[in-house]
Amino acid sequence: MGDTIAAIATAQSPSAIGILRVTGPETCAILDRVFRPKGKPLSQRENRKMVLGDVLDREGRVIDNGLAVLFRGPNSYTGEDSGEIHCHGSPLVLQEVLLSLFQAGARQAKGGEFTQRAFLNGRMDLIEAEAVADLIDAETAEAARNAAGQISGAISRGINEIYDDLMDITSRFYAVVDYPDEDIEDLQRTAMEKTLGSAEEKLGALLATFDRGRIMKQGVPTVILGRPNAGKSSLLNALLGYDRAIVTDVAGTTRDTVEEKVLVGRTLLRLIDTAGIRETEDAVERIGVERSRDAARQADLALLVLDGSQPLTEEDEAAMTMAEKAPHLIVVLNKCDLPGGIDEDTLRRRFPGISCISAKTGEGLTALTEKIEEIYAAGSAKTGEVLTNARQAEAVGRALEAVRRAREALSWGMTPDVILTEGEQALEALGELNGKHIREDLVATIFSRFCVGK
Repeated sequence: MGDTIAAIATAQSPSAIGILRVTGPETCAILDRVFRPKGKPLSQRENRKMVLGDVLDREGRVIDNGLAVLFRGPNSYTGEDSGEIHCHGSPLVLQEVLLSLFQAGARQAKGGEFTQRAFLNGRMDLIEAEAVADLIDAETAEAARNAAGQISGAISRGINEIYDDLMDITSRFYAVVDYPDEDIEDLQRTAMEKTLGSAEEKLGALLATFDRGRIMKQGVPTVILGRPNAGKSSLLNALLGYDRAIVTDVAGTTRDTVEEKVLVGRTLLRLIDTAGIRETEDAVERIGVERSRDAARQADLALLVLDGSQPLTEEDEAAMTMAEKAPHLIVVLNKCDLPGGIDEDTLRRRFPGISCISAKTGEGLTALTEKIEEIYAAGSAKTGEVLTNARQAEAVGRALEAVRRAREALSWGMTPDVILTEGEQALEALGELNGKHIREDLVATIFSRFCVGK
C-alpha cells in the first residue's frame, strides 16, 4: 500500500455535485497540485475542514470551482492520509479532474480498494467491510438498516467475545502444559462446559438468522403459477404498479418466464411470471411450460392464481399440484369483481390461506400483501445482527460444528488436548469470519465485488 490511489466516488451521470477521493502517502502533495485555494495550500489547512478553491486540469487551467477536504491518517476511513474534491457533477469535469490526479502521481483505484485499505489498516474488520458493500447494494430499508448495524459492529462484537473466550481456555491449557512448574490455575471442566455452551448457543442463534438474511438481501424467489388466462400477468403488473407483462384474452400469451423484483410491503419478492400450465402442441409454449415447472421447483413462495369466475379445470389441478411443492403457498382467487363460478368452500378445505383479489381493480391487494409479510415477518434478531453473507454463514457453521464436537468430547471424558484441538478449529473459522486469519487471495476476491471509489 505504498502508492496513492484516486477514483470518482459518485455516479458518473450529470448531477449537482460530484466527488473524487484520494488516499495514500502522497495525498497532500497530489491535492496541492490539483486544487488551488486562496491563501495557504490545502496541505497546510485544518484537518476535516472544507476549503473553497479552484480545481485544475492537467494543464494547470481552472476547470471548475469547488471544495476540498483532508482527512489525515490514521483517523481517516482508510487509516491513511485521505482527501476529497467536491465539484460540479459533470461527467466530463469529473473525468478531467481524475486525469489531473493521475498526472499528479495517483493511480486509478480498483473496485473496493479504499475499503480494503481500511480493513488492512485495522480501521474495520472483514464483517464490517463486507457490510459496506451490502449497504450500497441494499434494495430495502430493512437491508440498509441491517448493513448499517453491521458496519457499527453489531455482529463483530459478539464474534470477538466468543473468540476471546475460546482463546482464553486454549491459552490457559497450553500454559499448564508448557509450564507445569508454574502456579497456573488448571482448566476446570465446569468452566470449559460453560464457555463452550455459551459459544454454541450464540453461534447457533447467529446462524439461524441466515435464512432471514438471505431473503432480506436477495428477495424471496416467488413463482406465479396458474392455467392460461387465470390472471397471472395481471397480478404481476398489479404488484409492480405498471404494465410489465403483456395481458390479452388469448391463452398462451406468456410463453416464457418474466422476472422482476418488487417490494411488497417490507418484503422484497423476486417475482417470476410463468407460462400457463397446460398441455400444448406449440413447441415454443411447451418450452415455456417446462420453464414454469423449473421455476416452481426453485421457488420459496408460490402464488397460485385461480380464476374465481369459472369452475376449476384439469389445468387448474395441474397448477395446484405443482404449487403445493413450494415451501410456502398462497392461493390467489382472482377476478373477485366478477360473479363467482368456483366452489370456495371446497377450495378452502384444501387451501386455508386464500386471498380474493381483483388484479384489474386492485381490490384485495392490501390483504395479499399482509399475508406475504406474515410469512416472512422479521425474526427476533435485532437490526444489524442478521447474517446476509454466505461466506460468513459458512464460517459460522464451521465454528459451530467445531464447538459442538468439543462439547461432545468433553461429555465423553476425552483428554483436554482433543477438546482444545476442536476449539482451535473454531478459532480458525472465526478468524476467517472477521478477517483475523484469512488468505490474501480470498481478501482480494471479497473486495473485487465492491464498486470503484469505495
